[in-house]
Amino acid sequence: MTETLVLTGKPGSKSVTPALVSDARAALATAGADVSDAKALAPDDASELGFRGLQPKDASEVLADIAANVPVDFSVVPSQGRRKMLLVADMDSTIITAECIDELADFAALKDQVSDITERAMRGELEFESALRERVALLKGLQTSILPKVFEERIELTPGARELVATMNAAGAFTALVSGGFSFFTSRVAKLVGFQFEQANALREENGALTGKVGEPILGRDAKKAALGKFRDERNLDISATMAVGDGANDLTMIEEAGLGVAFRAKPLLADAADAHIQHGDLTALLYLQGYRIEEFQAVSSPT
Repeated sequence: MTETLVLTGKPGSKSVTPALVSDARAALATAGADVSDAKALAPDDASELGFRGLQPKDASEVLADIAANVPVDFSVVPSQGRRKMLLVADMDSTIITAECIDELADFAALKDQVSDITERAMRGELEFESALRERVALLKGLQTSILPKVFEERIELTPGARELVATMNAAGAFTALVSGGFSFFTSRVAKLVGFQFEQANALREENGALTGKVGEPILGRDAKKAALGKFRDERNLDISATMAVGDGANDLTMIEEAGLGVAFRAKPLLADAADAHIQHGDLTALLYLQGYRIEEFQAVSSPT
């Protein structure tokens, strides 16, 4: 089987230099791989080269020393079937830069306490559903008028999110935002980014305040995997045509289920399980993994 090495850096950083690509090509060749000429996907920001004769795991080990010394992500993906027809994405700390529940907790002067639970849950140290119930309980009594304030003042899109979704939508893919967070935020983020579907948990409210309860059943790790399978089956897609992206333990089974599971600036548990880990690039790296050139990206206006 032919594999493709994709090198991606932060857009505009010019970190994927010809010399770096040459070093990577030489390392693969020295290890016994038959390596093709490199192809630039974005000048000095993203490049790829195909190779055969070396297993992906072995290739990653060969490249580890080079990758450790530069702000560039080295990802090995199968050369066949790179363009995906289904994208399922996590929201918090993936499509957006924040954790919504932590920002809500800040308005209740509980951010440190809640964010500590969030961090432990995302590392896989706590069971997600019980950790969510515990955090939501701490928000009991918070006025619901705070929710739009959090969205307007605290929620920022991760760079590349809108280009990723717009480009895949234009190519005929189905894009879904499936979050263990809250529907108040996913509905707005999905519209802002262009996702065709969104699903999340519901915060219970009464008389203009949060009750400290979350709708059951909670959408957690298993529900994310189930959503990916449902979308795939509805469209009669092969597993290889699917992609999922997330950052925490709650995304683990979804990442493992996808044809290409991508960890984005992720906790170690997820990074170790994913097919690719994007640490330096933004979300447009997911387009480069699929072989898109920058000229093929769908242009989007700045969100307002």
